[in-house]
Amino acid sequence: MPEQTKPHVTVLGLGRMGAPIASALLDAGYSTTVWNRTAAKADALVAQGAIRAATAADAVEAGSLVIVPLLDHAAVRQALGPTASILQGRTLVNLANSTPDHARELAAWAAGHGADYLDGAMMALPETVATPEGFFLYSGSQHAFTTYRRELEVMAPAHYFGTDPGSAEIHDLALLGTGYAALTGFLHAAALLDPVGTTPEVFAPLAARWLHGMAEFLPELAREAGQSAYAGGVSTVDLNRAGVDSLIQLSRASGIATDVHEPLKALLDERSADGHGQDSFSSVFELLKARGTAEQGTQSAGRPDDGHF
Repeated sequence: MPEQTKPHVTVLGLGRMGAPIASALLDAGYSTTVWNRTAAKADALVAQGAIRAATAADAVEAGSLVIVPLLDHAAVRQALGPTASILQGRTLVNLANSTPDHARELAAWAAGHGADYLDGAMMALPETVATPEGFFLYSGSQHAFTTYRRELEVMAPAHYFGTDPGSAEIHDLALLGTGYAALTGFLHAAALLDPVGTTPEVFAPLAARWLHGMAEFLPELAREAGQSAYAGGVSTVDLNRAGVDSLIQLSRASGIATDVHEPLKALLDERSADGHGQDSFSSVFELLKARGTAEQGTQSAGRPDDGHF
């Protein structure tokens, strides 16, 4: 059976991520048109075989698959605005930083102009594009994901999260939240160790080793939270409550900010006071969900009915 014909791909935006994405597509043998507001940024890619477009509209017209790794939602709308009349029949893959609502808005706009839409979140650095170390999240048109999965996988391993265009952004923010908590914890620990002469560079390998072990514990934590099975856990609420309390006391005595861990201490205190001190640490999941539901109810109660759907 002959190899499937490769589509012509357009890349709009050649910043830190756009340039390596276009380069990866060229390396994989794709005819690739590129556009950037600063035209000189395309020079190296043109030397590699890319086709330079004078305008964003020219670039969109050239490709059946249009990949947009611009900075943010506003930049995407600005670049794509003049292309509305030529989007018909094309697939738009938006990789810009965005929110779930912005993704849904752009998906509706694209559909209104006859284009298929995928929203994407890049969990990668420029040097991990086209390697197994990076991965991209997608949501939106299942047809688009299925049709162009081979091209998406050229950029990075691709994970699809359903037809809601906002879903990729939700998963992106969830992953970012996990990472921010870990990185902030490391920086707090480094500040805590500074007075005793342990530098961040010395501490980092120990922290990485510890975090690796924590990552291996995640499947068990996920099983407990997913099944609401908190009895018999090896790491209980009260055990961790004592540990976090000691950490806060040491931070306070050392003149280091305590607000990184005080929210967790409050959650553990509340969980213990409710009679769940011997439940697994993962049972904090129930408290977080309950608080989120309560906060949503309060916001809804305070919001007037505007008569719209």
